[in-house]
Amino acid sequence: MSINILGIESSCDDTSASVISDGVIKSNFIANQEVHKRYGGVVPELASRAHQQNIIPVVDAAIKQAGLSVDDITAVAFTRGPGLLGSLLVGSSFAKGFSLAQNIPMVEVNHLKGHVLAHFIKEDPDDTNQPKFPFLCLLVSGGHSQLIVVKDHLEMEVVGSTIDDAAGEAFDKCAKVMNLPYPGGPLIDKLAKGGDPNKIKLSKPRIDGYNYSFSGLKTSFLYHIRDNIKKNPNYIEDKKADLCASLQSTIIAILMDKLDKVVKDTGIKEVAVAGGVSANSRLRQTLMDYAEQRQLKMHIPPFAYTTDNAAMIAITGHYQYLKGDFASQDITPLARFGI
Repeated sequence: MSINILGIESSCDDTSASVISDGVIKSNFIANQEVHKRYGGVVPELASRAHQQNIIPVVDAAIKQAGLSVDDITAVAFTRGPGLLGSLLVGSSFAKGFSLAQNIPMVEVNHLKGHVLAHFIKEDPDDTNQPKFPFLCLLVSGGHSQLIVVKDHLEMEVVGSTIDDAAGEAFDKCAKVMNLPYPGGPLIDKLAKGGDPNKIKLSKPRIDGYNYSFSGLKTSFLYHIRDNIKKNPNYIEDKKADLCASLQSTIIAILMDKLDKVVKDTGIKEVAVAGGVSANSRLRQTLMDYAEQRQLKMHIPPFAYTTDNAAMIAITGHYQYLKGDFASQDITPLARFGI
């Protein structure tokens, strides 16, 4: 019989459900929450209320598109954390109820591990384009920026992490300074294509080891705009493309500098990128160019698996199910939950 894993993702503002059968994706539904755009960022209370409205129809759609019934589901995997506690409670509570009602195992999944293991989602049974162990993963999202040595599906070591803000957070907060709507990252990527990445010099941190820092860059960006608006009130509008291109280029340079250090020190020949920021077109091209120069094999996920999605939770749940790693009904979600 097939192992059919239902995945539930509700860590932030996207409600998602997915079904993966024997490692092959059968469905992946995501309900976005437009309400947050008017506030320039995610409002936790509004997010949790929207999850309550969305979770049942999203799960129903995912199971139906997979061509299955609830009785065909082998186990339910859910995001335990990290994330917004109210949002995580909706997903974990649904998973508990589904597990009890169907008398099937429940699997808790670390959201960050899910991003990494998105590379193992198969589009068909013959898909063999997964990374080989050990490989290095650059995880870049709105809340996290990490360098991870992946030794096995469920064995990972974080060798570098941000000491303050994440790369995605830097994109979004700098976008807000320019009065761009939330989320700002995709808009900066789009506008940057018409700008000069070398036009504006921004601060780069000097952090030892493999760790990241983006708070100084944000401050540098803010001060640059503040000082130039005094001279020209229309500075942001006049230089928007150059501002976006320079900001994007600086963030990518910071990411690549640490990645290159880990590659040189470990000798690892396969590299993967994961997380929402991995959808950035300039970062993708930079990584491909870097891999060609260094003779590395680069793994870049399809756009559908870069942002928060339940397919990555389901595939992680698949590997944990194979090891008998099940959760109990008294488990609670965690806002902070490291790899």
